[in-house]
Order: sequence, then C-alpha cells, then structure tokens
Amino acid sequence: MATYVALVNFTDQGIRQIKQTTERAKNLVNAAANLGVNVKEIYWTMGAYDAVFIADAPNDEAVTSLALSMGSLGNIRTQTMRAYTAEEINKILARLP
Repeated sequence: MATYVALVNFTDQGIRQIKQTTERAKNLVNAAANLGVNVKEIYWTMGAYDAVFIADAPNDEAVTSLALSMGSLGNIRTQTMRAYTAEEINKILARLP
C-alpha cells in the first residue's frame, strides 16, 4: 500500500457547519474504507491548512476517488501528496544513473 498525505481546507460551507467536523471525519473514514483506503490519522491544524489526514491506499486511483468524493460534498478542498518512506525512496534513488 502507498501512503498519502492530504492537506485539507474547509470551504465556506464546511466552516459554517464546523460543529459537525468530527462527525464528517468519521464519514470520511468509512467512505475511505469502502474504496480500500485506510485513513491512519486525522489532525485538525492551525495555519495554512485546517486539517491533515494520512492514509494508505492500494493505488492513486483509490485515493483520488476518495478526494473527489469528499470534495463533491462541498465541505472541504484537498491537496493530496504521495509520501515515501526511507526504504521506498532508497529504491527510487538506486535507479538513478
């Protein structure tokens, strides 16, 4: 499974309904599981992003489906990044000329 980090910003709709944020997070975890994505951690943050979540997914398509599904509800916008462990990046580096 590949690891992904998603940076989350609330939309105007999401911030108006902020009291439901933890319940929406539970729904995100359930929706992710239905797509084969395991949400490992969710953090609410201060600064440029309102939240961050870390997930394992079998492929880019699964995590993209999750991001599009959650975005279509209108409460959040996400920026998702593939994250590599030291072991994974070492395999990539070994391929360099």
